[in-house]
Amino acid sequence: MALADGEPGPVTQTTLETDPKNVREALDLGVALGPLRPFVGNGATLDVWEALASLAASDLALARTVEPHLDALTILDQAGVTHVRGGTWGVYAAEAPGLRVDARETPAGWRLNGTKPWCSLAGSLSDALVTAWVDDSRRRLFRVPLEGPCVTVPDAGWSARGLSEIPSGDVVFDDAPCQPVGEAQWYLDRAGFAWGGMSVAACWFGGAVGVARALLDASRRPEREGDSILLMHVGTVDARLAEARTALATAARAVDAGEAEGSRGSLLAKRVRSTVARCAEAVVHEVGHALGPAPLAKDAEHGKRVADLALYVRQHHGERDDLSLGRTVRDSDDTW
Repeated sequence: MALADGEPGPVTQTTLETDPKNVREALDLGVALGPLRPFVGNGATLDVWEALASLAASDLALARTVEPHLDALTILDQAGVTHVRGGTWGVYAAEAPGLRVDARETPAGWRLNGTKPWCSLAGSLSDALVTAWVDDSRRRLFRVPLEGPCVTVPDAGWSARGLSEIPSGDVVFDDAPCQPVGEAQWYLDRAGFAWGGMSVAACWFGGAVGVARALLDASRRPEREGDSILLMHVGTVDARLAEARTALATAARAVDAGEAEGSRGSLLAKRVRSTVARCAEAVVHEVGHALGPAPLAKDAEHGKRVADLALYVRQHHGERDDLSLGRTVRDSDDTW
């Protein structure tokens, strides 16, 4: 799948040729891609997003596995960390009411204490980048091995129908040794924070394409040739996918041109994520209306694609994120 005109780059080709079948294979793929340095912002952002979108169109859960591993390696590269422990990585930066991770510096080094929510695949990964509070107003990023005795991964109680193979729950740190990555607030203030959010949107886009393919296939069946309502849905879906594809391709060029940093990068990321999230929601809606209940009830692969996308795209917080976008537009010097 190409987000823009031209041949797919080497990262895309590697992804398609490997074709992982499960989470373990997807993690192995992420490890194999690491030496290729498929890092957003290094001049091949479009290739990286095409690879993620292509994998997501095949199986969104597997893209959900690879993306945070590559994001972690990208973050470490941006921080100038040259010696990275091999293994599989996650990025845990979520916050939740009543849960908090604090970091303190001791004579023996930095230590983490507390509970971090929404830690996907924590029981399957070797390492993670974790944000923790260093005082009442600032957070800092830390490298943490997940396999030691100071880290506990309770049963996530993951009952989701979408992304069922990607459990996401709490991780408890009990005086866990860690190493700081960047200064306080660096993780949130760096340009790559916005870029990483668009990498997730590339996965949403691929997931939407995977769902939409069922509609296109149906439209080409001889028995549906005269179904004008079906073709109306095809047209609507094509337009929404084109909007999302253009937004991602344009953003990739801006990232690699150095035009997506600071407030400009934040504004761009919010626009792209909103555009792609609305596309994903529209695709699920249109395909559902066009094809009815049969594929959801009788086609396990299609039903899983829909459930995976519906859950994953909720990383966009709907109206709350649109409010944030509106505030950012108002306070910028951008015009329509």
